[in-house]
Amino acid sequence: MCCSPIRVLSRSETALKVALAYHRVKGDGSRFRLIGRERGYHGVNFGGISVGGIVTNRKMFGTLLTGVDHLPHTHNLAKNAFTKGEPEHGLDTADELERIVTLHDASTIAAVIVEPVAGSTGVLIPPKGYLQRLRDITKKHGILLIFDEVITGFGRLGTPFAADYFGVTPDIMVTAKGLTNGIIPMGAVLVSPEIHDAFMGGPEHVIEFFHGYTYSGNPVASAAALATLETYKQEDLLTRGAELAPYFADALHSLKGEPHVIDIRNIGMVGAIELDPIAGSPTKRAFSAFLAAYESGFLIRTTGDIIALSPPLIISKGQIDELIDGIRTVLRGIA
Repeated sequence: MCCSPIRVLSRSETALKVALAYHRVKGDGSRFRLIGRERGYHGVNFGGISVGGIVTNRKMFGTLLTGVDHLPHTHNLAKNAFTKGEPEHGLDTADELERIVTLHDASTIAAVIVEPVAGSTGVLIPPKGYLQRLRDITKKHGILLIFDEVITGFGRLGTPFAADYFGVTPDIMVTAKGLTNGIIPMGAVLVSPEIHDAFMGGPEHVIEFFHGYTYSGNPVASAAALATLETYKQEDLLTRGAELAPYFADALHSLKGEPHVIDIRNIGMVGAIELDPIAGSPTKRAFSAFLAAYESGFLIRTTGDIIALSPPLIISKGQIDELIDGIRTVLRGIA
């Protein structure tokens, strides 16, 4: 990947624009379609919610961008419940991309954007071979592959990026959050050398890529990013998750059999506990868990009826036990 980041707050918007502009500068401007995925999350601007697939983010805002289609999501509760790591079933969902290509013709498709591990929708882990299959299909048809690594980037899976974990190199990578320790807003879009070089062929006095944000290149954000990257290096945090992941997985899966739990899934240092929804009141059970945890002195994140966990990379094994025991108590106390 080219290490010349574009500093942004709306990172996925930038990635989509880069993809469209790249095909145009290459003389292939007929490629205008963008393919996202059901239950995907790529921010809440118009481009992000257009390729995203979370209903509540989309339903209030009209027709959104045209020329967008969606892959099916990969979550298969019936076949993959209580899986540690990559699930066995669901590789065929990647083959839906071939159907979409046949429907629209490859010559009209600019890019496919996916989260390697879908985060905001409740930790949906790709089946074995899924991301490589998407890579193979996109390469076959000249389509760019974009990984949104806002969740998985910077050590979350025990490798610097999910691309490293899965051994799949996208054309464009979207990052944020971990870039500045999730405190100061900053994002970076990384592109392959081929994409970078395609924009650099014009006269030196001409802007290569007409794009920018009010706060692009913010000095405070830049300082925070440099300090964060140095901390990752000094404390080996980009790979520490690999050491903790097996312990985290065993602790998390010890919640199997607790009240209301219908699935537990994990990969690296990210996991999810899916709860049986209350009939007629979706999200209420998980929200009750959130409130009970907060009142007990610890914070969890819920999305739908899913408790999503992404503990700090500096967490200790003792703190993992404390976290899981706290969740166990919460589950036993809610209706």
